[in-house]
Amino acid sequence: MKKDTRINWVLTVLLIIGTITVFFPLYMAFIIAFKQPSEMTNDVAGALAFPAKWSLGNFAQAMEVTDFWHSLGNSLLITLGTIGLAILIHSVAGYAIGRNMAKKKSFRIIYLYIVSGMFVPFSILMMPLVKQTAQMGLGNRLGVILLYLVFYMPMNILLYTGYLKNIPVVLEEASGIDGANTWKTYWRIIFPMMSPMHATVAVLTALGTWNDVMTPLVIMAGTGENTLPLAQLNFQTQFGTNYNLAFASYILSLIPILIFYIVCQKQILSGVANGAVKG
Repeated sequence: MKKDTRINWVLTVLLIIGTITVFFPLYMAFIIAFKQPSEMTNDVAGALAFPAKWSLGNFAQAMEVTDFWHSLGNSLLITLGTIGLAILIHSVAGYAIGRNMAKKKSFRIIYLYIVSGMFVPFSILMMPLVKQTAQMGLGNRLGVILLYLVFYMPMNILLYTGYLKNIPVVLEEASGIDGANTWKTYWRIIFPMMSPMHATVAVLTALGTWNDVMTPLVIMAGTGENTLPLAQLNFQTQFGTNYNLAFASYILSLIPILIFYIVCQKQILSGVANGAVKG
């Protein structure tokens, strides 16, 4: 039987346009990060050209201006702390809600209440949260982590409860027959089986926390602590026309989250596909 070798040109063209759309900004950021200010021109050819001399000087200066290692440490602490607590707390909550929604109406109401939080914009909550965290002594990195746990709970609960539909209840029943209680059954059987969803939640949460500017800006204002995105705001004032240092800093901050994504990517598609089941 002869294979159909026809090319779908519409899809091919769309893929090419999409690829260019994604990689062109990355290309521009990369070459600008290596250029000197004198090489920045207004003409298109000059903007797209490679640097006359490749140098890491912009990266070294950007690290100095942003206090890179200290800011990186704050970003890692907040991001990893949020990811770890989100996987532990949100997965347990998702398990409790997911396994009881069909049997008890109250859990269905709780589920809908939590998921509805996805539609509340941060701008409405910003000023009350700033006042509350200040009064409670949480205007610091711990306060930011706790807020992220609340902000990402609706999305993560949605994903975990959806993913649980792919795990047969009979496994838990068999474990109960063997004498295991609910808590032991969850940690020994269900939690390991949700690894693809853990990876998905980790990456989605990491992307949001790592790149966020507004929450650390309003919560940690006046503490002297900066995350990488906050430190990069310096380039908008002190280096208003020096895009070379700004893009060098952006490239540096991209590397950790890119490595994290590459490590987790094998399980992400599986987690998203299975977690998107309609409840």
